[in-house]
Amino acid sequence: MAINLEIPKKHRALIDQAHQVAMNMLRPISRKYDIAEHEYPKELDILAAMIDGLEESGSSEGAGAAGVRRDGIADDATVKNGANMASVTSIAEMCWGDVGLMLSFPRQGLGNSAIASVANDEQLARFKGKWASMAITEPAFGSDSAAVSTTAVLDGDEYVINGEKIFVTSGERSDCVVVWATLDKSLGRAAIKSFVVEKGTPGLKVERLEEKLGIRASDTAVITFTDCRVPKENLMGSPEVNVEQGFAGAMATFDNTRPLVAAMAIGCAQASLDLTRDLLKEAGVVVDYDKPANLQSAAAARFLQLEADWEGARLLTLQAAWMADNRKPNSLEASMAKAKAGRVGTDVTLSCVELCSSIGYSEAELLEKWSRDSKILDIFEGTQQIQQLIVARRVLGLSSAELK
Repeated sequence: MAINLEIPKKHRALIDQAHQVAMNMLRPISRKYDIAEHEYPKELDILAAMIDGLEESGSSEGAGAAGVRRDGIADDATVKNGANMASVTSIAEMCWGDVGLMLSFPRQGLGNSAIASVANDEQLARFKGKWASMAITEPAFGSDSAAVSTTAVLDGDEYVINGEKIFVTSGERSDCVVVWATLDKSLGRAAIKSFVVEKGTPGLKVERLEEKLGIRASDTAVITFTDCRVPKENLMGSPEVNVEQGFAGAMATFDNTRPLVAAMAIGCAQASLDLTRDLLKEAGVVVDYDKPANLQSAAAARFLQLEADWEGARLLTLQAAWMADNRKPNSLEASMAKAKAGRVGTDVTLSCVELCSSIGYSEAELLEKWSRDSKILDIFEGTQQIQQLIVARRVLGLSSAELK
């Protein structure tokens, strides 16, 4: 089964629509909500209604948050370009408009991707239409998801959750939170499970919102759980602790969300490249694609290098999404895409600021904003260093205990 590197024809209409939205609705309000941090972008309600309408009509595969599900059997005779491919390609276009605003879309949170990936059919139906954020990181750890110390203790028909989560994207605006907690700290990572906790549940409190370098349109919250009781039916995946399996079930969420974050970096970087190409042309620097880089100006040669790196990241991301659509294990490819795109995103956006000199550094254009927004895409959902560690383990065939 081989991947075709062309954009699937059936997704081109969705991609074109996303680009039009990014250009005509997100770009014009991008600076406004970068300055007005924590103010909810009311303009997004119209777009959210449009997306809901497309999903309900069934006319747009991938209009909503997609997930990686392994409960189907791949048909080797059929190559699919499904919801995952639609999601990464359309998300890249939306982030060409604005990353923070894209992250602020109602019912399109990272928690929604987690639910789509690991929830059972009953849970999928019950949480349909909910806006879900995802709470993993705690004050005592960042990238080491196995260090979760938030606890979930079964008491009758409910789990009692206690702990604190930080850097929760859409933590204030969401309807519910996908919380990672441990059933028994002594059993290690195998006891880590994810729970859906709905807003309004006693014991759940949004403590504060963070002020940030970039994606300022997106609210990022600190949330505490104090004797927070949730129905046991809100645990996603198996309630059993399987030491041999580890917490592969919970970690499967990242097989979906990492390509999505990679797509965000690709979209933001593409915006920088497109604008920089135009600004260089205005300054008399024309990028000639028919001439070797070493025969062009230093600025043009650097630009060509940035575009080549960007293309590599884009293709890795499409590969990870394509594998998910075709029910192929993509943990390695998801981390490769996230590592490459995260690094390329920051390199491209900062280099474009440099290439455009004072115009790039000023607020006359959005280049400086894109360089700020892109940095988080190399950090959340697993830092650059963590992705490289995961890739090394997979390639070398070593466990987390063998390669730390």
